[in-house]
Amino acid sequence: MMWELRSVAFTRAILAEFLATLLFVFFGLGSALNWPASPPNVLQISFAFGLAIGTLVQAVGHVSGAHINPAVTVACLVGSRVSFLRAIFYMVAQILGAVTGALTLPLNLLGLPIPSSSNRHSVAMEIFLTFQLVLCIFASTDDHRSDNLGSPALSIGFSVVLGHLIGIYYTGCSMNPARSFAPAVILGEFDNHWVRHLANLSPLDSQAYSLTSSLTDSHVCIFPFVFHMYIDRYSLTSHETSLACILSSLSIF
Repeated sequence: MMWELRSVAFTRAILAEFLATLLFVFFGLGSALNWPASPPNVLQISFAFGLAIGTLVQAVGHVSGAHINPAVTVACLVGSRVSFLRAIFYMVAQILGAVTGALTLPLNLLGLPIPSSSNRHSVAMEIFLTFQLVLCIFASTDDHRSDNLGSPALSIGFSVVLGHLIGIYYTGCSMNPARSFAPAVILGEFDNHWVRHLANLSPLDSQAYSLTSSLTDSHVCIFPFVFHMYIDRYSLTSHETSLACILSSLSIF
């Protein structure tokens, strides 16, 4: 593993993860700033996060794999896609990039994803949200697939949009420990922060690689079902409902 440290490609990959996470947090959290004159809405935040991740996956995917998320890096480590050394450096770069990106935003308007229900329910929802993202990433980048995959960047972006359309009402939608950790560090607010780390880095999410082929059909059925459970509870608008239904189908292919 040590030979990686002397590789120019390794250094480029670490810098790519730092820069990509910085930009992801900047655009994502920037769309959720609490401007007094115009508070953000769910569609705005969902598409900002989704478009940001889709764009960055397309931009740096060939350099580092475009993890941009410690949960994805841990899942890749479990799936033997990256070495332990690379995983550690990736996660450090992601956290530093996230904090740097958050620091570029006005602190008085910065907020945290706040769970609106019990910790138990919040953990369960974050596990579902992160699992569908990691499963989408592995399924859309699987080298063993012979069918027409389309654009993995687009599928992953849809997956992030889908998660936010559902999760914002329930947990604030993290799906990314670095994305949640950065504003928490800056604001010094760590209440219930363990909920996101426990859910995002859960063993179920990390096992998505080995479960890709065997659980794809179950994922198609389970996740839209979970979404429909919360339509009535959180009174999603017709536009939000329609988009989430479409994306729940598109993001898994």
